[in-house]
Amino acid sequence: MPSSVMATTRLAAGQQSPAAVSAVGLRKSYGDKTVLDGIDLRIPAGSVFALLGPNGAGKTTAVKILSTLISADGGQAQVAGHDVAASADGVRAAIGVTGQFSAVDGLITGEENMLLMADLHHLSRREGRRVTAALLERFDLTEAAKKPASTYSGGMKRRLDIAMTLVGNPRIIFLDEPTTGLDPRSRHNMWGIIRELVSDGVTVFLTTQYLEEADELADRIAVLNDGKIAAEGTADELKRMIPGGHVRLRFTDPAAYQSAASALRETTADDESLALQIPSDGSQRELRAILDWLDAAGVEADELTVHTPDLDDVFFALTSGANQPNSSKEAAR
Repeated sequence: MPSSVMATTRLAAGQQSPAAVSAVGLRKSYGDKTVLDGIDLRIPAGSVFALLGPNGAGKTTAVKILSTLISADGGQAQVAGHDVAASADGVRAAIGVTGQFSAVDGLITGEENMLLMADLHHLSRREGRRVTAALLERFDLTEAAKKPASTYSGGMKRRLDIAMTLVGNPRIIFLDEPTTGLDPRSRHNMWGIIRELVSDGVTVFLTTQYLEEADELADRIAVLNDGKIAAEGTADELKRMIPGGHVRLRFTDPAAYQSAASALRETTADDESLALQIPSDGSQRELRAILDWLDAAGVEADELTVHTPDLDDVFFALTSGANQPNSSKEAAR
């Protein structure tokens, strides 16, 4: 379960967390190509929202509009309570943006990158040095602080990039493919950083090409395809949309296997391994029904396993016909 789940629970019965980011009918075209075709979004404060989609689906365009880097052709959007078109300065004061391409200046040290960002936020010299030291320590960059950023590894540069983003203490952070190109260890380290941010109450808008990343981090996920939101929900909700889930019962007693095979409907039998496959969405209700039937029939299965579609299945089902990535685990630039 994502670490931010508690932050997205209802504040009280019938009351939702306030929206940190919202959009209605957001549209954007480049020439005759429609990139965003009227998308709606609502992201509760203190949560992680992941936007998935195939290459060129418009994920980065959505981030650029919501972070005031470009304007929309239609629709409305609010970020931190500010209209992105009418109050761009208010939006910029509340957010941080880290793209897949680092904004770190490799010619100066990590510390100098941080102090430069502090100057841009108009912090006093004393406060800038205090914030810089605290963030360098938080992101385990103190020892490398005096070294040119060009000597940093990819993971270190990405940590420095996020540290620079946090100088202004943003409450909403847009992470556009933040772990692209990182090795698995650095990617997992970055996940830990994102969880810490959310535990501090920060809202994270994440685009990623790694489905595992969205599954691991996001409270809610939206799949963007052909300029529209094809589906939105929790990871489990999205997985239940796709057929193919089943429960597998395996037996060691041939008699119990035959009894179950004769009584249960819509099963696929494997006589060699004494196993039955029952279509199921993996919900608690369906599992309870299967267990109740086994108890009532006096049949005991030696093994029960639940197989549900993963986000790979969801992605390919919802974006069929789109340009597919080379790897099923790398799903959406």
